[in-house]
Amino acid sequence: MSHPQQLILNVDDTDAARYARTRILTKAGLRVVEAASGTEALALARELKPALILLDVKLPDIHGMEVCSRLKADPATASCLVLQTSASYIGLADKIRALEGGADNYLFEPIEPAELVANVHALLRLAKVENELREIDRRKDEFLAILAHELRNPLVPMRNAIGILNTRAPDAPDWELRARNTISNHLDHMVRLVDDLLDVSRLSHNKLALQLRRTLVAEVIHNALESAQQLMERKHQQLHLDMADASLAVDGDEVRLAQVLINLLHNAAKFSPEGGHIYLAAQAEADKVVLTVRDEGIGIAAERLDDIFGMFAQANALGHDRQDGLGIGLSLARSLVQLHGGELTVQSAGIGQGSVFRIELPRAMPDKTASGSDPANATTETTATNAANVTSTTNAAASTDGAPRAGMRVLVVDDNIDIADTMKELMELLGHDVQAVYSGTRAIARAKEWVPDAVLLDIGLKDMTGHDLIRALRAEPATRNVYLLACSGFSSDEDKREAYDAGVDDYLVKPVDLDTLAQLELRRPPPRARA
Repeated sequence: MSHPQQLILNVDDTDAARYARTRILTKAGLRVVEAASGTEALALARELKPALILLDVKLPDIHGMEVCSRLKADPATASCLVLQTSASYIGLADKIRALEGGADNYLFEPIEPAELVANVHALLRLAKVENELREIDRRKDEFLAILAHELRNPLVPMRNAIGILNTRAPDAPDWELRARNTISNHLDHMVRLVDDLLDVSRLSHNKLALQLRRTLVAEVIHNALESAQQLMERKHQQLHLDMADASLAVDGDEVRLAQVLINLLHNAAKFSPEGGHIYLAAQAEADKVVLTVRDEGIGIAAERLDDIFGMFAQANALGHDRQDGLGIGLSLARSLVQLHGGELTVQSAGIGQGSVFRIELPRAMPDKTASGSDPANATTETTATNAANVTSTTNAAASTDGAPRAGMRVLVVDDNIDIADTMKELMELLGHDVQAVYSGTRAIARAKEWVPDAVLLDIGLKDMTGHDLIRALRAEPATRNVYLLACSGFSSDEDKREAYDAGVDDYLVKPVDLDTLAQLELRRPPPRARA
C-alpha cells in the first residue's frame, strides 16, 4: 500500500541509519526527505509540512523528545505525526515520556523493515483521516458563516419594515400592534439562533475573544432583563429581583455575561407556567459573585442534571415536549462562564419541582472612585411590566443624548434591493437626505457626484467586495473623509478586523434595529494614522 502524495521527513544524525531507513521507505513507494539534526528537522518541517516525521531521539543538537514537543507546540507543524525511535532510550518510562510529550508512536531499535513500514502506513492512514476531518471542519465553519449571512439577509428588510410601521403608524389598532410585536419577537429569536450557532463554532476553535473590563453586575442584569422581559410579559410571569449590593463587579465581557443571563432567564420563562414566578438574585460570597436564577417550572430529573449542558440537549430528552431552540444555549452559556474563570451549575428537586441555575464568577475589587447609586441595584420585587417601564425610559434618554444631526446626506449601498430600500426609508424617518444604490460600482460614481456625509454599505456586494468599495472611497479626494458604516451579515472578529483595516469607521451586524440607527453619530472622527 503506497502513499505517494504524503511526504515523510526522516531525521537521524547517523548517516548509515538514516540511509537505511530512507531506502526501506522509498522501496515501499513513499516519498522521503532527510535531516541530520533537530534544528534542520524543525526548519524542514515548517517549510515542507510532511505528513509524518520519523524522528530519532538521540540527536547532536536538540534532544529528539524536545524536537517533538516543539513540533507539536508550533501551529504550523502541530498536525505532523511523529514516529519516534531510539536504540538508547528503550525503557517503558522512556516510551511513556515520549508519548506524553506528543509522539504519536514510539519504537525501540533495532526495527525490522516490515515493522517500520507497517507502522508508517498505519500513521499515514491516520494522517489522511485527520486531514479529511480538518477539511470537513473548515468547510463546516465556512458553511456556518455563509449560512448566518444568508439567514440574516431576509431578516433585515423584515426588521426594517417593522421599524417603518412602528414609526409611521404608532397608533395602529391593537390587533396590528400585536401582530407587529409577534413578528419582532420571532425575528429576535431567529437572530439569537444564528448568533448561537456561530458562537459554538468560534468556541470550538478558540476564536471567541472576550472584551474584558471591570463590569458592574447590575449592568449585566439590566441588559439581560431588557431582552427577557417580553417573554415574561406574554406569559404574565412575575420577576423577583434581589440585589442589595450596588458595588458588585466582575472582570468580564458585559455583552457575553448578559448573553449567559439572557439564556437562563429565557429558559426559566419558557419552562415555567403562565403567571409563574421567577427569582433572580446576585450576591457576594467570599471572593466570588454568585448569580442565581430560580423558577417553579417543569424541573429536571436527577439523572439528567448533567445532560442539559451537553451540545444539542433538548427538553424532550428530559421527558417533556420538545421546545424551540437548537439545544446549544446552555452548553454555550457554561463555556462562556468558564472562559471568565467561573462555573455554571444547576440543581433541581426533580420533575415538577423547578430549577436553580447558579453562576459563580471571580469578584473584582471594589472601585473606590465610583459614586452615586443605581435604583436597579437595590433589593427589589418587581413584575416584568415594571421592568419594561424602567428600560424604555433609559433607552429614550440614550437615544436623545446620542441622536445624530438630522439632514445629513446618507448613501445606502446594498445589492439586496429590499434591504437597501427599507434602510433608505428608515434613515429618512430619522431626518436624513438619503439615496440608495445597488452595486459597488454605482456607489463610487454616485458618491463622487453627490458627495454624501455618510455611507452605509454592505460587505458582501456582488460586483466588488465591500472592502474594495471602502478603499475606493478612501482613495477619492471627494469622499476620503466620509463616514463609512459597514452593515453586514458577516459577524466574526476577522470580518470586522478586515473591514476596519480597509478603512471603515464602524461595523454593525445585520439586522440593525431603528433604535441602534437613531443612536449612531454619523460624523467622521479625526483622521487616523494609517500604516
